[in-house]
Amino acid sequence: MPAVTVIMPAYNVEPYVGEALRSVLAQTFTDFEVVVVDDGSTDRTAEVVGACAAADARVRLVRQANRGLAGARNTALRMARGDLFALLDSDDLWEPDFLAEQVAILRQRPDVDIVTGNGWIMGGPQDGELARPCPDGRPQPDLASILGDEFAVFIMSVFRRRVYEIVGCFDETLRTNEDYEFWLRAALSGCRFTRNDRPLGHYRVRADSLSANEMRMLRGILVVYGKLRPLMTRRPLELAVLDAQTERFHTEWLAAEARQALEASDFAAAREHLDRLHARRGGAVLVLARLLARIAPRTLARVYGLRRARAAASSPLSL
Repeated sequence: MPAVTVIMPAYNVEPYVGEALRSVLAQTFTDFEVVVVDDGSTDRTAEVVGACAAADARVRLVRQANRGLAGARNTALRMARGDLFALLDSDDLWEPDFLAEQVAILRQRPDVDIVTGNGWIMGGPQDGELARPCPDGRPQPDLASILGDEFAVFIMSVFRRRVYEIVGCFDETLRTNEDYEFWLRAALSGCRFTRNDRPLGHYRVRADSLSANEMRMLRGILVVYGKLRPLMTRRPLELAVLDAQTERFHTEWLAAEARQALEASDFAAAREHLDRLHARRGGAVLVLARLLARIAPRTLARVYGLRRARAAASSPLSL
C-alpha cells in the first residue's frame, strides 16, 4: 500500500491538471498514489489525466457526475489506500520536496495529526508573493486561532488517516469554504496541527475560481459559522471568537453588497447598503460615501472604482 494518497479533485481544468500531476510525479518522496476525481468535466480533463495514468500506475482516474469540490474530495478519500492524505487542487503545483518535508514532520511528530504548508501565489495582483508568512510568527493552529484567522491553515496540507476517521467527510452541502469547515471540525475534535513555513507549493489564483467570488465566499463562511455554533456552547473562549467573526463577516457582507450595487449603478440599493453598513461600522469615510450616494452617486461610483483599482493588491474584503 502507498504511504500517501494525494487527493486531487478536477473540474474543467484541462489547461492546468497535467502540470499539477507532473509536479506530483516529480516528488523526491515516491511512495504515493494520486487519486484524481474528474467531477463531471465537460472539457478534456479526463483525457489529460488518463494519459498520465497510462504512463504512471500511481495515477488513478475516477469519473463521476458533478457533485462539487467537497463531493470530489470525498470520493477520493473513500478510495484512498494511504495512511497519509495530501490535498492538492488540480490547478496548483508542488515543489519536488513538498511531500518529503511534510511526511518527515509527521513521522517525527506522532503527536501531530495535520501539517499545513506554504507556497507562492500564481496569477492575480499578488503573483509571486508568499501565500503565508515565512517565518510565520502566528501561533500554531488550534480551534481558537483557526476561528479567528481564516487563513491559519493553508489548503496544501497533509493529514493522517485517523483525522478522516474521526472527522468524516467534507460537507457536500457547502459549495465554498468546505476546507475551512473541515479544519474547524478537526480542531473541534482535538486533532493537532503544526506548520511547515517553508514555501513548497504554488497556489493559483484564477478569475473563474471559487475563491474569486467574494459574495459566495462571504456567504459560505457565514454558513460555516452558523453550522458550528451549536457545537461550541461549552467552549466560551472559542464561542466568543466565533461570534466576533460572525459580526465581522456580516459587516463585510454589507460592504460587498454596497460595492456590488455601485458596480451595477443601482444607486438606490447602494444607499440602503451604505446606511446599514454605517450603522454597524461607522466612520468618516462611510459618512462621506452616504452623502455622495445621495447628492452625486455617479461621482461616488467613479471614486469607488479608482480606489478599488488602487487596492486591488490588498485584501478583497476592504471597502
